[in-house]
Amino acid sequence: MKRTLYLFLCLLALGACRQVPDYSGVAEAAGQVTRVEPLSWWTGMHTDLQLLVQGPGIGGCDVAVEGKGLEIKAVHKADSPNYLFLDVAVKAAGTCNLVFSRDGEQFKYPYLIREREAGSRGRESFTTADMIYLIMPDRFASATADNDAGWPGGAYDDGSARAWTVPATPDRVDRAAAVSRHGGDIQGMTAHLDYIADLGATAIWCTPLLLDNQPRESYHGYACADYYHIDPRFGDNAAYKAFVDAAHARGIKVIMDIVTNHCGTAHWWMEDAPFKDWYHSGEPYMQMNALFSVYMDPNASVRDRERQESGWFVPSMPDMNLDNPFVLKYFQQWAVWWIEYAGLDGLRVDTYPYNEPEPMSRWCKAVTDEYPAMNIVGECWDSNIPQLAYWQKDHPNPNGFNSNLPSIMDFPLESAIKRALNEEHVNWDEGMTRVYSVLAQDFAYTDLSHMMTFFANHDHARTGDVLGQDPARMRLALALLATLRGIPQLYYGDEMMFLERKDVPSHDGAKRIDFPGGWEGDGTDLFSAAGRSAAAGQYRDAAALHDYTRTLFQWRKGCKAVQQGRTLHFLSRRNVGDRNITDNTYAFFRYTAEQAVFVYINNTGEERSLDWHHYREFVSGPVQGRNVLTGEQTELRDGVRIGPKSALIVEFNR
Repeated sequence: MKRTLYLFLCLLALGACRQVPDYSGVAEAAGQVTRVEPLSWWTGMHTDLQLLVQGPGIGGCDVAVEGKGLEIKAVHKADSPNYLFLDVAVKAAGTCNLVFSRDGEQFKYPYLIREREAGSRGRESFTTADMIYLIMPDRFASATADNDAGWPGGAYDDGSARAWTVPATPDRVDRAAAVSRHGGDIQGMTAHLDYIADLGATAIWCTPLLLDNQPRESYHGYACADYYHIDPRFGDNAAYKAFVDAAHARGIKVIMDIVTNHCGTAHWWMEDAPFKDWYHSGEPYMQMNALFSVYMDPNASVRDRERQESGWFVPSMPDMNLDNPFVLKYFQQWAVWWIEYAGLDGLRVDTYPYNEPEPMSRWCKAVTDEYPAMNIVGECWDSNIPQLAYWQKDHPNPNGFNSNLPSIMDFPLESAIKRALNEEHVNWDEGMTRVYSVLAQDFAYTDLSHMMTFFANHDHARTGDVLGQDPARMRLALALLATLRGIPQLYYGDEMMFLERKDVPSHDGAKRIDFPGGWEGDGTDLFSAAGRSAAAGQYRDAAALHDYTRTLFQWRKGCKAVQQGRTLHFLSRRNVGDRNITDNTYAFFRYTAEQAVFVYINNTGEERSLDWHHYREFVSGPVQGRNVLTGEQTELRDGVRIGPKSALIVEFNR
């Protein structure tokens, strides 16, 4: 009995020693804590949580937790006295307080833990079943003029436990200037989701929406000033989440464009970085060399590799140092936070080979460890096929490097399509032979289902200009995009052959034109069928091209042979006098065991007659099918006529 009483008293004493202090009288951390990132977190996450805490002299504080939601596992001081990094374990949902103590003074900061949504970890991502529609938000549509005058500075809801203060924005709206902001916003994209869905798109990739506070050319968003806040000229975090929800309601996935390689010189940490090596020093300034080969080149110098990894993209975009483990952890959590907060379906990573390869491999793995089905596509702008293949996950690289990057953008195919369609009188290796030759090297890639195919994006000249403002060539490009292997991506406006502005000097901003009808008072409205039919001048072919695009991609949504099938392709030759030359036509089958699609591209200025016997290794004798472009029943046989600069697409059962 005495022993039992003794143990009971010991337990009481131990409980008293571990009793949580009473912080009810501690003041809120107004002015003491300027930011905590990530803004919030969730229960049930696989990613370990490390909080970045910034505040004047915060590095000299002791830290405790009030509430049951978090447990501090480790505290790391930075080079700057104005930061702490806290490794914490998540215990329960709710709002708890981080309590800071210094010289007898205490203050606290609320931190929100939410319950993780059921099924979040198993979310699906974009695949070959999708068509991705690429939007530059500033140039797409403006639903409200309230944000056109810029942001005066102030607070808005950002998904954390309290409102956040965003700085004023100096770059203003001027639609007449190619490099200024034009006022497109999230509400504008949301208002036109039905247009996008009707076109046949099943996923949207927006160029960055996060705060870009450069004093000039901030419209494109690639010089981030705050990784956790939507630019207030586009909307706010809640508006972005509502946009994703509205897209999902229409069967459209949303892919976020993110930049891990660099931030902007207007980013808040440029005034006081946590560590001296948080980003690569810009003094003296060193430009990157855009030499991707240094990673796989056995003869490359260390100096060339260092310049590729550490050089700045441009003087306004400081290069982040992912070799610093706190930087890498920051970007891993950031990606996970946006996926979980907004309900995202995929990521596109800008300037992928400019990052340090090994840390970025760990970044990709961290994201896919949290979301095993998550697709991430990297911009590896390289037309050299072996060098491009190097960056795809599980590629058997001789140096043993594995990027863990699921998907890559097919720049070799993009280049081949545009060059081929501009060539009519061709030599052996020109015209449609270019497309054939690129696809002939598909053996170089690890997974063809994880190739993003396209003929233009926001960094390219407008395809309509490249193809000589020829709607027939534009239709051939669209036909190839809809039927070749991979995940097709269409740049906004290419469904109607948008052209570069001619009233301003040629510039990236001149190519990134406003979508007519996206602004109140626009004289032309290409979002509506009536507006397309009434369009004149450079948009006189808009209605026909739009309907051609819609027919292709609405059909593609249900065609397994194109989404999942293999490819068998044929190049034709013909005799001209005593010479046998390239015919500049290209034919291929996309097929599964049950279904096939036959595609014939006539890239000549003359009519062609189908030699069906030429394809006898795939099918013997005529077959009945449906002409995808006309909807009519068609017999594939000798003598079928294909007009100049046109495509024949026929689906049939095997």
